[in-house]
Amino acid sequence: MRQLQKPCGLHCIKVHHFGVTLDHQVILQDVNLHIHCGKLTVIVGKNGAGKSTLIRAMLGEIPHEGKIAYQYQKKGFVQKKLKIGYVPQGLNIDKHTPVSVYDFMAAYLSRVPVFLRKSKRVYEEVRQCLSLLHAEDCIDKQLCNLSGGQLQRVLISLALTQEPQLLLLDEPAAGIDKNGMDLFYSTIDTLKKSYDLAIIMISHDLEYVKKYADEVILLNKKVLKRGTAGEVFESREFREQFGMAAVPAGR
Repeated sequence: MRQLQKPCGLHCIKVHHFGVTLDHQVILQDVNLHIHCGKLTVIVGKNGAGKSTLIRAMLGEIPHEGKIAYQYQKKGFVQKKLKIGYVPQGLNIDKHTPVSVYDFMAAYLSRVPVFLRKSKRVYEEVRQCLSLLHAEDCIDKQLCNLSGGQLQRVLISLALTQEPQLLLLDEPAAGIDKNGMDLFYSTIDTLKKSYDLAIIMISHDLEYVKKYADEVILLNKKVLKRGTAGEVFESREFREQFGMAAVPAGR
């Protein structure tokens, strides 16, 4: 895998008029986003606000209205095919599974059963992928023995193997302890500053969002408010959704 390029500031991702209706119930309505490379955009909202549905719609997993476009500014805006990397909340891994991190990633990278042989070339490729997030020491560990933070770094490393322009993270830090959270968010911060991709993340960790997000989007079926963390958290719309007690202290 070649090294991902650093942020160029020349590409953006636009979500135009996204809507989702399931079983005659409106889940999302006229959602519009404009995301730039090198930026972390965090989506916040109450449970049932449609956050994960938006991610699934962007991945093309569910029927939806609207479109998503990737535009590259070089001699004018040119629309290109968008590559998306995706990291779910986690994996349900049996505690007795013998699958190692190498087995897991090599099966994806090589497209052949990993139990047939252990390729030195693929092993090195996996190690390089993991090194992007300083997780290369996990390569021979069993997936079931990884901490929550280690597993998330492995999943993000895997998502980056296709060199995406957009990385979608659906509550990736759920269930991780404070030390793991500190490491996770600092890793995401380094990632957005070092590589040419935009990041959209769903999160309930408002203190971390306030510290690391470039833009925050308050969602409840539609975009209620967008701006910096301070602008969103101090807004009337945020108070109406969460109440005053939910606004992070230290404003």
